[in-house]
Amino acid sequence: MSATPAATGEDRSVSIDAVRGFAILGILLMNIVGMGLPAFAYIDPTYAGGSTGADLWTWAINNVLTDGKMRALFTMLFGASTVLIAERAEGARPGPVQTHYRRMFWLFVIGMLHAYFLWWGDILVTYALAGLFIFPFRRLNVRLQMGIGVVVLAVLLSANLFLADQLKALYLAASAPGARPAALQAWQEASQLVSPSQTLKALEITGYRGGVMDALQVRAQAASLIQMYLMPTGEIPEAIGQMFIGMALFRTGFFTLKWSTRAYGVTIFIGYLLAVPATAWLAWQLQQSHFEPLTLNRLEAWQQVSRPLIALAHASVLLLIVRAGSAQRLVDRLAAAGRMAFSNYLMTSIITTLVFCGFGLGLFGRLSRFQELVVVAGVWAFIVAWSKPWLARFHYGPFEWAWRSLVRWSPQPFLRRRAAAA
Repeated sequence: MSATPAATGEDRSVSIDAVRGFAILGILLMNIVGMGLPAFAYIDPTYAGGSTGADLWTWAINNVLTDGKMRALFTMLFGASTVLIAERAEGARPGPVQTHYRRMFWLFVIGMLHAYFLWWGDILVTYALAGLFIFPFRRLNVRLQMGIGVVVLAVLLSANLFLADQLKALYLAASAPGARPAALQAWQEASQLVSPSQTLKALEITGYRGGVMDALQVRAQAASLIQMYLMPTGEIPEAIGQMFIGMALFRTGFFTLKWSTRAYGVTIFIGYLLAVPATAWLAWQLQQSHFEPLTLNRLEAWQQVSRPLIALAHASVLLLIVRAGSAQRLVDRLAAAGRMAFSNYLMTSIITTLVFCGFGLGLFGRLSRFQELVVVAGVWAFIVAWSKPWLARFHYGPFEWAWRSLVRWSPQPFLRRRAAAA
């Protein structure tokens, strides 16, 4: 999230804010699937949302260029902000340790409210818990930070591939002639991880198209499952690994334009000319298998390798644009969106809840994957339109201001003086 609790709102890095703004926009391209369609459609396009024609192309392009990549970029920026905020808090009150852990406490609280009342795919709780772990390592040797991040992600990949092998073994045991009842039951339970029932899909659609309490009940079930099962074994380890990489990259000057043009070019080459084709090949393999559940599970695990590489290629392109002074109006708008990333993330959930739930427009499950891009475009227009004018009048986004005030346990300056004088 944005580095609000330690900054005055004026001492900012445009490059960091612009990349963060780019990431907050890009994250919606994937989140919109889980916001407007049954949850497993995020993984398997045949489950809901359409898997042919424009819908298939929408899935394929997002799978290759944005799925997990924008979240990876956002997460690495969180690691970078951890270092930046700690540095700014040195010699101030509260100091870096208290500032950080107060931030993580309130981020956890806000994240829990967000997950159960607005968006079950919340990332704030994951960030808060991962942030507790990474902070003591913020001053570690840069190479060691990078190495730890890579090792954590490599271990996570190995664990996911091992689980994929275990699922296949359960399937083979249940499919064998004369399979024992225990084997059949074991596969029936495990198969819900890779092929949820149509009954579950129907319950989601009915719940989200219903009233407030109906939506809350369905969302609470999804959020609790994510937090109990996926978060400890998947989301938190991945976030820790990416945050370590983000801390190392920040300290080498990647996000603050201190790398050479050649170094950014190499990063773009690795991401776009190596990682993108490899990811596209995996996506093609998935489509050729007709999204067979076990194949889907295994190949999705392999896609974890390319996420940081493609994410950093995206960032490198934008950073070179910022350095060149090109597209200044766009950069300014992205930077404003990035400064208000916390507010824009939560506002996105508020808007989409009203669009998709029954107590709003009731469009849950009614739009295809391609049609949902209209909603994405609308939210993007809102973020780009409101962020800069808001910051011209106020020091912080509304939720940044609330978070900062809670961390300091005192209302912080909000209205700019020139605006107040007017």
